[in-house]
Amino acid sequence: MTQCAAPSAAAVAARRAMKKSFQTRGILTAVSSGMVYAMYTAFMTYAMAMGIWAVWYGENSGLSEFAVLFLLSALGAGLTDGCAAIWALIMAALRGKLGDFGRSFKTRPGMMMLVAALFGGPFASTCYVVGLQMAGSIVVPISALCPAIGAILARFLFRQPLTPRMMLGILICLSASALIGFSSMGGIEARPHMMLGLFFGFLAALGWGIEGCVCGYGVSIIDSEVGITIREVTIGISNLIILVPILGWIGQTDGFAMLGKALADVDSMKWFVVAGFLCYFNFMCWYRGNAMCGAALGMACNGAYSFWGPFFCWLILGVVFGLDGWNMVPVAWVGAVLMVVGIFTIATNPLALFHRKEQ
Repeated sequence: MTQCAAPSAAAVAARRAMKKSFQTRGILTAVSSGMVYAMYTAFMTYAMAMGIWAVWYGENSGLSEFAVLFLLSALGAGLTDGCAAIWALIMAALRGKLGDFGRSFKTRPGMMMLVAALFGGPFASTCYVVGLQMAGSIVVPISALCPAIGAILARFLFRQPLTPRMMLGILICLSASALIGFSSMGGIEARPHMMLGLFFGFLAALGWGIEGCVCGYGVSIIDSEVGITIREVTIGISNLIILVPILGWIGQTDGFAMLGKALADVDSMKWFVVAGFLCYFNFMCWYRGNAMCGAALGMACNGAYSFWGPFFCWLILGVVFGLDGWNMVPVAWVGAVLMVVGIFTIATNPLALFHRKEQ
C-alpha cells in the first residue's frame, strides 16, 4: 500500500493564509451588516417624518394617542419589511431560487423560520419603531441586548452551555444598558417618554433574541437567501395584513385606509424603498458573515450596531437632513461602546483572537 505524502510547509502556510483571508472577509462582511442596519434605521425614521406621516404625527391628525403610538409604528415597520420582502423576492427570482422558497414552507426548518419571523417582525420590529419614536437613537444600543438575551434563552430552551465568560459578557451588556438608561433620565436630550421608549427597545431585544435562537437551527439547513426571503415575506404580510388592521380597530382607525394613503404618498415611499433595500442587504451581510467567520464572531461583529446605530442616526438624520433630537450625551456613547465589548465577550473569547494572530 502506498502512503500519501505529508503536505509541504508551503502548502500548509498557503492554506492558513487562505483561511485567514476568508475569515477576515467574513469579519468585514459581518461588521458591514451592523453599519447597514444602522443606515436602514435612519432612512426608515426619515421616511416616517415625510409627507403624510408629518400630518399623522402632527397635533391635528385626528388620530387617537394609541393609533399614533402603536398603529403608525406597526405601519412604518411593515412598509419597511414589505419593501425588503419585494427586494428579497426579486433577488431570489434573479438567482433562480423562488422554487426553493416555495418548497421550504413545507419543511420543518422552514416553518420554524416562519414562527421565529413572527417574533422578530410584528412584535420586535413594532416595539423597535415605538422605542425610536419615543426615545430616539438611544434605543438602538438597548435593542442590541438581543445577543445577551439569546444566550440566556438558548440555555433554557436548547440547554446550550452558559460559560463564565458568557455570563461576564451578559453582565457587561446589562451594565451598559443601565448606564444608557440612567443617562437618559435628564439633560437636554431627554424626551417626555424616554424611559418608556427604552422599555420598548428592551422588548424588541427580547423578540429578536427569541428569533435568533430559533433561526439558528433553520438557517443551518435552509439556504441563507431563501431563509431571508421567508423572514421578510412573513414579516411584511403579518405586519401589513394582520397587525395593522387589528391595531387600527383598537385605535378606532381604518388601518387599511391608512395603508393605502401611505402607499400613495411618494414623498415617504421612496425612502421606505431605500430603507427596505438596506434592511434586506443587512440580513444578507449578516448571514454571509456568519457563514464565513463563524456564527459567534459574526454575531459579535453585527452587534456593533449598538454604536453604529446612534452614529448614523446622528449623521444622516441630524447632519444631512437637519432633524433635531438625534444627538446622544457622552455617557450614552460610552454605554454603546461598552455594549459592543459585552457582545464580543458573549460571542467569542477575546484572548483567543490575540492567540490566533500570534500563530
